[in-house]
Amino acid sequence: MLVIPGQSSKDTCDGVTRRDLLKVGGSTLLGFTLADLFRVQQAAANTPAAGNRGPGFGRARSVILIFLQGGPSHLDLWDPKPDAPERVRSSFSTIPTRLPGVHYTEILPRLARVNDKFTMIRSMSYSPIGLFNHTAAIYQMLTGYQADAVSASGQLEPPTPRDFPNFGCNIVRMRPPEVPMLPYVMMPRPLQESGVIGKGGTAGFLGRAYDPYYLYPTGDDMDMNKMSRIQVDDLQLRREIPSARLERRGRLRDQIARGMPAIEQATARYDLPTYYNTALNLVLSGRARNAFDLSRETQQTRERYGQNTFGQCCVLARRLIEAGTRVVEVNWPKVANSDNHSWDVHQGLPQRMRNQSAPLLDAGLSTLIADLDERGLLSETLVVAIGEFGRSPLRGVSTSGNSNDAEGRDHWPYCYTSVVAGAGIRRGHVHGRSDRTASAPLDNPVHPTDLLATIYHSVGIDPATIVYNHLNQPRELVKGDVVRGLLA
Repeated sequence: MLVIPGQSSKDTCDGVTRRDLLKVGGSTLLGFTLADLFRVQQAAANTPAAGNRGPGFGRARSVILIFLQGGPSHLDLWDPKPDAPERVRSSFSTIPTRLPGVHYTEILPRLARVNDKFTMIRSMSYSPIGLFNHTAAIYQMLTGYQADAVSASGQLEPPTPRDFPNFGCNIVRMRPPEVPMLPYVMMPRPLQESGVIGKGGTAGFLGRAYDPYYLYPTGDDMDMNKMSRIQVDDLQLRREIPSARLERRGRLRDQIARGMPAIEQATARYDLPTYYNTALNLVLSGRARNAFDLSRETQQTRERYGQNTFGQCCVLARRLIEAGTRVVEVNWPKVANSDNHSWDVHQGLPQRMRNQSAPLLDAGLSTLIADLDERGLLSETLVVAIGEFGRSPLRGVSTSGNSNDAEGRDHWPYCYTSVVAGAGIRRGHVHGRSDRTASAPLDNPVHPTDLLATIYHSVGIDPATIVYNHLNQPRELVKGDVVRGLLA
């Protein structure tokens, strides 16, 4: 089937429906599928970056975002205050790290041994306006903008084509991969608070051609083996269509186009041969399919990362960027406002963090950073680990209308911690300080929009670059300032 692009679809700005984009592999390559994604990305890539370049500009070839949805407690992880009042300080004891005078809590021993490889920002902060609950804060963190309509509880409407794009969608639009590879992969589950699923994780007004490749294996959030059931059928050939047969079909398509000048003229502006060939190469080369094959890793390596959903996502993130993927987002594998290994520790904080969430984070993130460094990839890969906010300094109090037990901590956007590594980021550095109760920054506050601006800068994109929304109105990628103190 040869499908000629015609009238723009109502689904996207570029005339590409979600169904079109999912039909990759086999004979569907002769239709208007992944090839269009490469076409629109290449068109955007031809726009040169502008603005103040400066240190660190363009150092990152790839970005891995470890998004800790749910809001980790900075006081109980990497900004403990052992001399604070009893209701403030963590119930966990502190341990030294590789950096003199810098302490973590005892539940992060492996990260404490590699923090000479990354920068900690202990002064993440913003003043909320309807952003005290997960979805609204997630949306701001990942898009750089506040949503138009925020309820009193902080809940938002589901994703819509009017949304601002997720940062990764902007990146792959302007900096598509240099090899036939999936531009942006998000895993292992959607961003979610209660029934609001995927908000902040789409391309929004850019159109669905720029959505991430959503890798969401079957299984619930407590299933730690779900990454062993990865299905990427849309990236492989159908069994009944061998590669030689598919290549012959590609040549036949070219012959038909050459023999029918009217069709060739009608499709000239789409440069179909180039983009069909790119899509064809993606499937035929096996690059993406091989990257998803975790069985190619040694058992020792997989165990080092952790034999659980988060750890195996971190392994896969490294494999994807090795293969040429530009952006990988690993969402914490538990719905934001929930129990067990969620970071939303209103109840049962000591047991949940010690036995569930912290061991997953400690093994997965520490190994990812060390492994990238050992392979020589950290210098060109920007790694960011952050949640939508931190947790309240006082235990057992309500700051967002939620109930908390005596050990629980509520939401706290005024001060929290993130980790940034690689691609021109300073090593073994602590940026900013929090006050004696980790309630507010003492110096160098960093707003989420500033961190996004730094990410764009690192991949060689001016944060002030103008994009046009669904109403064709000009908007900056993000209204934030590059945090130059992070850059070596």
